[in-house]
Order: sequence, then structure tokens, then C-alpha cells
Amino acid sequence: MTSQITVLQLFKSLHRTRQAVFQNDTRALEAARQKINEEFKKNKMESSPGKISELLKIGTDVEIILRTSVIQGIHSDSNTIVLQPRKDLLLDNVPYCNAIEK
Repeated sequence: MTSQITVLQLFKSLHRTRQAVFQNDTRALEAARQKINEEFKKNKMESSPGKISELLKIGTDVEIILRTSVIQGIHSDSNTIVLQPRKDLLLDNVPYCNAIEK
């Protein structure tokens, strides 16, 4: 029962992330929706706890990568793409310091 709840939570989380990452891009939203649904349907009858755990790990990793690494680009004209990073992708710039602190 616990793994069913975890699977459903991951499914919902992937769809929420998909909506945030591909906001206003209907083609990408639909392609991601189909891929998520296809992968969950393909493994719907899986009963091995080890395999379920492995699939949950893969799904969680995909969700993290989508949320932290994908930036939406919009064509503004024939030669220009405008990038629209989300707030959770923007990090404070911390300069690298090679000096050893005492």
C-alpha cells in the first residue's frame, strides 16, 4: 500500500513539474504528459519491490533534473531565442577563492 501512495505522489509531482517547466509551450507540455503517462502505464503491472524501488528512483531523478536543469527558450525572431529561467534555477553567484583560509 505504501508503494502505491509513493508511486501516485511521484506521478503527480512529475506532472506538476512538467507544468512549471514547460509553461506556455503546448507542444512540450503534451509531449511530456504523454511520456510520463506512457512510462507509468508500461510499468503498471510491476510487482517486484526491487524493481519498483529502482523505477521510483529513476522517476525522482528525472523530476529533479527537470526542475533544476531545464530552461525554457522562446523564439523571438528568426535568429534570436530568449531564455526564461525560473526563480528556482537562479542562484547567487559566489566567487571562487583558491586561497587557503587560516
